[in-house]
Amino acid sequence: MIGCYGSLATTKGVGVILVTGATGATEWVGYRLLEALADKGADVTAMVEVEAEAADLPGTPGHVVATLDGPPPAGVLREFDRIFLLSSAEEEEHATLETVFIDAIAAAGRRPHIVKVCADGFQDPDCEVRFMRGDRQVAAHLDALGLPVTYLAAALYMETLLDSAEAIRRTGTIAAPAGKGHAGWVAAADVAAAAAQVLTSAGHENATYVLTGPEALGYRDVAHRFSAVFAWQVDYEDQSPESAREAMLASGLTPWQADGNLERFEWIRQGGAATVTETVRELTGDGPQSLQDWLGDSRASFLAP
Repeated sequence: MIGCYGSLATTKGVGVILVTGATGATEWVGYRLLEALADKGADVTAMVEVEAEAADLPGTPGHVVATLDGPPPAGVLREFDRIFLLSSAEEEEHATLETVFIDAIAAAGRRPHIVKVCADGFQDPDCEVRFMRGDRQVAAHLDALGLPVTYLAAALYMETLLDSAEAIRRTGTIAAPAGKGHAGWVAAADVAAAAAQVLTSAGHENATYVLTGPEALGYRDVAHRFSAVFAWQVDYEDQSPESAREAMLASGLTPWQADGNLERFEWIRQGGAATVTETVRELTGDGPQSLQDWLGDSRASFLAP
C-alpha cells in the first residue's frame, strides 16, 4: 500500500532524479548517493517506505512514500528523468520486486534513464551465484523493454566486514570459506560517487561500469590490514562451507541467503571476484579508497563494544 507523497523537486539541468534504496539494508550506497547529489546541487526525490524516514535524509530532497512492489502512480513516475534503482540482492524476492517496479516505470510512458546497481559478476553468463543471477534476470528484463539503462557492477563492499565486527573483536579472527581467493573490495562511498556522476552527466546509456577498489585482496590480506590499522593481531580462518553455513544460519540468515553466500564464496575461491578496474577514477576523477584507509575511517565501528 502506497502512503502519501512529499513535494517533488523541480526539474533543473539533467532533470529530476528518483533515488531508491536510500534507507534500510541498502543505505550504505543510497544514503551516500543522496549526500553526493546534494553536493552537486541536483534535483532529487528519494523513495522511502514510511514517511518518518524522510526526516533523516541528507540534503533537502523531495520524497515519495512507496515501495518497489507498491510503486508510485504513473503520474508521479512521469515526473522523473533519471531513476537510481537499488535493492538488496540478498533478499529472495529481489528480482521479482525490481521487475514489478520496472514494469510500472515502463507503463508510465516516460522512459527515464535507469541507473541500476548490480553485483560484479552479473554480467558473466557463467556466474551462477544466485545474487548475480537475480541481477542478470532484472537486466534482461530492462533490456527487453528497451529502457535506457546504465549498470554499475560493484565489487564486494568493504562494509560487509561490519557484519563481522563483533566476532573479529572477540576472537581476533576473520572467518570465511574463501580459500586463497581475492576480491576487488570497494567502499560504498565510491560506488555512490560513481553513481552520482552517471546520474548527473550525459553519455552513459547502455554502459556497464565495473566498480572496484584499488587492489584485489584475499581474506588473509584483509586480516593483515586489520592488524596494521588497529595494532592487534587478526588472523584469517579458512572455514569449511559446512561450518560457515551453520554460523550464517545461527546469525539469522535464511537457508536461501546462507546458500547464496556459499555460492559467492566459491566464486571468490575460483578467482571470479579478483577484478580490479580504474573505473571509479575514470568516472569521478578521484581514486577509490583503500581498505586500510576505510578501516581507519571505520575505527569506531570495529572497536566499540
